[in-house]
Amino acid sequence: MRRIALACMIAVLVGAALLLSLYRHAHAGTPVETKLMDPHMEITLRRLAEPGDRERADAIVAAARSLLAKYANVKDAERDGFAKFLPNVELPQEHFTNGAYAREAWFGTFNPAHPTSLIYARNGSSLRIVGVMYTAPNRASEADLDRKVPLSVGSWHRHVNFCLAALGTPIGAAYFGAHPKFGMNGSIATRAECDAENGRFLPVAFGWMIHVWPNEPAQAGIWSIDGRDARHRMCELHHA
Repeated sequence: MRRIALACMIAVLVGAALLLSLYRHAHAGTPVETKLMDPHMEITLRRLAEPGDRERADAIVAAARSLLAKYANVKDAERDGFAKFLPNVELPQEHFTNGAYAREAWFGTFNPAHPTSLIYARNGSSLRIVGVMYTAPNRASEADLDRKVPLSVGSWHRHVNFCLAALGTPIGAAYFGAHPKFGMNGSIATRAECDAENGRFLPVAFGWMIHVWPNEPAQAGIWSIDGRDARHRMCELHHA
């Protein structure tokens, strides 16, 4: 148990260092028009379709579908450099991240064959690949994001108002319990609340992300945040 606790603490420390590093290196680019989906998630607004958008989007989906076939077995993903984001915390949905591809994306490259993460759905001890995640730096402009994935089809999102728990705080209940205070689903969403808990407040955690669920039957599901159509329909057009 001590080894597991130590491993969990190391994972949190590494994650915290990554969050802080990414936040320090993020700087403002051309403003991206967004809305808040909830206190912890900011999402780009939809645009009207431009010629070629559907073809570009379809090419990304085809690449993602190939990745699902290639990495159906998580061992193959691990062999090619993908590693579980939180090694000792089991989640309903697991992200296996490739550090080299993440750095590639952070410096502005978008390669549909090089996703930052593969997404696996957990059923007990078994993992089934269901999607991929691409990323972009916080400094990306709206035009940058649209060049990577057409904003008429997909919506980028990023995690905001993130309170990082003080060192030594038990991970499970703090971040993933029934009523978490910290992290992406936490009740804390302001700097003042975070300071009161001796946490570290990050206005933006990580960078821009976009999920692709290539086996979903409808376009709205393929390009949704979580693989369900309903949340995707909340994205609004912002200009003609």
